[in-house]
Amino acid sequence: MGFGDLKSPAGLKVLNDFLADKSYIEGYVPSQADIAVFDALSGAPSADLCHALRWYNHIKSYQKEKGSLPGVKKALGQYGPAGVEDTTSAGGDAAEDDDDIDLFGSDEEEESEEAIRIKEERLAAYNAKKSKKPALIAKSSILLDVKPWDDETDMAKLEECVRTVELDGLVWGQSKLVPVGYGIKKLQIACVVEDDKVGTDQLEELITAFEDYVQSVDVAAFNKI
Repeated sequence: MGFGDLKSPAGLKVLNDFLADKSYIEGYVPSQADIAVFDALSGAPSADLCHALRWYNHIKSYQKEKGSLPGVKKALGQYGPAGVEDTTSAGGDAAEDDDDIDLFGSDEEEESEEAIRIKEERLAAYNAKKSKKPALIAKSSILLDVKPWDDETDMAKLEECVRTVELDGLVWGQSKLVPVGYGIKKLQIACVVEDDKVGTDQLEELITAFEDYVQSVDVAAFNKI
């Protein structure tokens, strides 16, 4: 298992393909698996790798709390598609330094494995107790105007990138292209969000990250459901 060399275009392409139908490296919530792969990257993937870039921007938002994410960080070769060997750490002083850091982190995490297990058990018990109580989920309907740079922007690719943004509590709806002027069209796209989980600022930040296609994002309409 692995992604090849995550510091190379080929490795990033493997990561992008791997995330085409996944929100996270493992499971359904951010974990130490995501942090392990995130830390191995040299920077944000290019805009044409929209699945990898969407994942990168999402995991970047957890950097201040990455130490509290569930799971235990493993070697890069323990993640990714089968049949691909990890070569990210191969060769060079920088790679050796990364290995040293990973080893130190692994030791530290092994020591706290029992604490992590207890925390996860308590969280699972709390969620199970909470799930038994019916709760009213507040939702909102949002209409976004996503504007491109010019009339040469590939609007189909722009919409594809926007729809790769996946968040718990977010459902994308219908969209259409609306003429702005001078041959330029903007993407008008609807979505429904759970108010406690998704905010307009968060959506704007994730969408404008596709900076090769997106100039700006505006809220055209906002209605409580």
